[in-house]
Amino acid sequence: MSSKPTSIKATEATRDRLRVLAQERGTTITELLEELAQSQLTQAEREQRAVQAAAELGIEYTEQVQQAGQSAWDRIRAHQGGA
Repeated sequence: MSSKPTSIKATEATRDRLRVLAQERGTTITELLEELAQSQLTQAEREQRAVQAAAELGIEYTEQVQQAGQSAWDRIRAHQGGA
């Protein structure tokens, strides 16, 4: 499915970085952005996957479970340098 092109505002530095990243991957900035957008989950998608994972483990997905999971991911990110 092809859609109509649009514009996204970015700083020159960001545009230049995207250009380099795209060139290194042998693709275009548009394709690079599409790949990035498709590779990231929305909050609703993350929540749904967490509910599904809890169900597969036989765990009721309560607010406490959600908070414990968030705390664990926060700690993991902190050890990865905030990435």
